[in-house]
Amino acid sequence: MFTGLVEGLGRIKTIQRRQGEMQLMILPPFPAEACRVGDSIAVDGVCLTVNNLAGDLFSVDVSGETLARSTIGLLKQDDVVNLERALRVSDRLGGHLVTGHVDGIGKILQKERRQRSWFFRIGVDPSLSRYTIEKGSIAVDGISLTINHCGERFFEVNIIPHTASETTLQRKKVGDLVNIETDMLAKYVEKFVKGQGKEENKSTISMDTLRKHGFED
Repeated sequence: MFTGLVEGLGRIKTIQRRQGEMQLMILPPFPAEACRVGDSIAVDGVCLTVNNLAGDLFSVDVSGETLARSTIGLLKQDDVVNLERALRVSDRLGGHLVTGHVDGIGKILQKERRQRSWFFRIGVDPSLSRYTIEKGSIAVDGISLTINHCGERFFEVNIIPHTASETTLQRKKVGDLVNIETDMLAKYVEKFVKGQGKEENKSTISMDTLRKHGFED
């Protein structure tokens, strides 16, 4: 589990592709010995497992499923990536709960400098936008952001100077692809309301019930 608050930028040192999978060697901004084999780490928002430590580097394996659902397969040697180690129970939760299980890929449609911040409009498939709401949370390449406005095929966010300087977003261009993870709470609410799953476990929660308790659709 992660917070979406990026710790720093790592650099891809080597890439090995084999039988539809991939292995990455990454130079982190923190000492590699701060990681242990078996630790989870978010790489551009994708939860991966450290499988080896070699000097200043750590390595992770990337499955075919992950390559199909994320931008990890597009990485090249010397590319820079957002890194975040897993949340500790004692940490402050400054962003929102991020699993590192990417839902799909978005495309940067618009990027504008607005005073000291950056405005981004990111295009997404309706299967993802259904889980977006204004002032809701979303993870873009593992970065916890607040949605300012959203539509059927896009959402808009504002990137403050600190976030821009500490992540890869400042380097992104119109047309670039990004990993998207929607708020998992929205997916649970949808499942309960629709009563998916086994009939005997069908939820009794309805939209009327949610409205009575302050939920606005």
